[in-house]
Amino acid sequence: MKKIWIGFILLLLFSCVSKKKEHEEFFPVLSFIKSQVAKVDTSFYPIIKITWTDSVHTDTQYVKREEFRQLSKDFLEIPDLTEKKYQSIYTEEKFFDKGLNRMIFTCKPGTNDTEIIQRQETQIAPDPSGDKVKSFYIDLNRTSKDSSVEKKMLWKVDESFQVATLIQKPGLPPATHIMKVVWNERSE
Repeated sequence: MKKIWIGFILLLLFSCVSKKKEHEEFFPVLSFIKSQVAKVDTSFYPIIKITWTDSVHTDTQYVKREEFRQLSKDFLEIPDLTEKKYQSIYTEEKFFDKGLNRMIFTCKPGTNDTEIIQRQETQIAPDPSGDKVKSFYIDLNRTSKDSSVEKKMLWKVDESFQVATLIQKPGLPPATHIMKVVWNERSE
């Protein structure tokens, strides 16, 4: 009987040791956006760029397909949070928003507010034929000795993206620039 208890205790200890808590992978936002850019590169959609500066000046123009990748560079240059080095810095919350009918994955830096990405949100709509990724929202913050730049970026899958940039320099009023690029926007 004593051998059975020792065997049971050893089995219990072994199973506890071998079940280290593994970090769950974050949603691969950068990879997904790269695939979106590649898709637009090979599409026949007309691409339209709309810009606002300080909410006053508006400009709308058609964009050549070759320029699309450059326009989307703010998204293509974000840190890839799926890399191992970010797993200890960022945490991910998951919840279902009944009002939006969306699963929302939100990544934020733990206690370090000096990280470039301050918030990365992925929205996924449940669908019987397979869940559909709907959008990404990314809040970036870069600070240097002479200015701070905040970018609020929204990527609507298979439709459009928008980058709102707020630049604050000492002694000057904040400057705002918004760029929206549309290639297949649907009205909802």
